Amino acid sequence: MKLKHIILSGCFLLLMSSCSHLYAPALYHQDIAYQPKPTSFDAAKTATYISAGLNNYSSINYSDFLTSGQVNLSVGHAFDNFNIAYGAFGVFGDYQYSGSKSNQNYFSDKFFGAVGGRFSANAFVTSGNADIRFIGVEMAYSHEFGDYANYRQELFRRGGYFVDPRTDLYTIGLTTEVIFHSRNNSGIQHGIRGFLGTTVGHNDLNDTYYTDQTLSERFFRNIFPKASYFITFKNYFGTAEIGNNLFIRFGYKF
Repeated sequence: MKLKHIILSGCFLLLMSSCSHLYAPALYHQDIAYQPKPTSFDAAKTATYISAGLNNYSSINYSDFLTSGQVNLSVGHAFDNFNIAYGAFGVFGDYQYSGSKSNQNYFSDKFFGAVGGRFSANAFVTSGNADIRFIGVEMAYSHEFGDYANYRQELFRRGGYFVDPRTDLYTIGLTTEVIFHSRNNSGIQHGIRGFLGTTVGHNDLNDTYYTDQTLSERFFRNIFPKASYFITFKNYFGTAEIGNNLFIRFGYKF
């Protein structure tokens, strides 16, 4: 009887470990990215920006690893003490599963892709060789497709798994930024931006995996920060972003 109890307990633990894997959208908390805009010390107050980059990050429970390439096209406008930017982006990536090979749902990796749009706006004041951008807002919409999205939809239909099946994400947040130019060359600029936001909409994981969390715990879990560094040299620019990720981009403005 004791051996039978041990075997049943082991089977139960194995079942629970296989079902406790979380499956979230590939771009969850990864759809926001730095939006370049003209500054008060740029000659041209409207500019088009095109860039490409590489993003590396972990899944929401830090178990799986995702790598993606991204292309971005955006337009920015600077007005008196106010600027905006809007654009579109495309993502192509690989979702690498870290679970045990003994799991019946094991896979090594799955392709994912996404398309979407972004909008950014903020007020600013100029002080010396710097624009201080405050009261900023950023928004992003993305639609995911590919093998990984299809896989999550299939697990959700089966039931019994911790899955967020959404393929459409809407994210909004607040930003603050300081961007400044070199003392003797306004064509060399540096920017440091902070972002704090959330992805809105119903998350099915709140009905399954996070059922024991209080409202305050859910609130702080859904809020996420990002920090960005921006540099431009004449018409070339680059960005580096960190949160639970590392996202590097290089581009050209015209």
